[in-house]
Amino acid sequence: MSRFKTLQEMFKRYRRPGDFFFAMVFLMFGLFLLANIPDQTVFVKRTKLFAQPAFWPILSIGLMTVFAALHAISSFVSPRLDGRWQEVTFWLRSLEYVIWFMVYVAIVPLAGYLFSTILFTVTITYRLGYRGRQAWMAATGSAVVIVILFKSFLQVKVPGGEIYELLPTALRSFMLTYF
Repeated sequence: MSRFKTLQEMFKRYRRPGDFFFAMVFLMFGLFLLANIPDQTVFVKRTKLFAQPAFWPILSIGLMTVFAALHAISSFVSPRLDGRWQEVTFWLRSLEYVIWFMVYVAIVPLAGYLFSTILFTVTITYRLGYRGRQAWMAATGSAVVIVILFKSFLQVKVPGGEIYELLPTALRSFMLTYF
């Protein structure tokens, strides 16, 4: 005896809260990308199809949009569940950390990589609810390790902070090079 009685039962889909909203946002994003592709890339004369600069972006964005449309249609015809806006609100709460990171990136050229990273990690640690001295020391220690790893060992070029201009010449060049 088979576990599935019909093909329709085999491909039955259960809608989740927020699924339709996500599908529509993804579909709109795909349509936006498709509408803007002519401004971003071109087809070149006397070039093979697979070597065209526009071929792979159009193919990938086109397929993304097709699958987003299929997702939107299947979400639309599935039974609606309560809790859509609670789910959307939960997703939007994650954007707070994007804003924290954007503030961090804006502060680095002013305060320097070391001080900004320490400030960022301690602030995020506090925001996440860790209030003890040990948590702040761990955040500070990890920030220092991150800075030493990226700036000294990996030699990532990070702009020096304007605050370094206030330091004596020898210390300023040391901080610009290693921190």
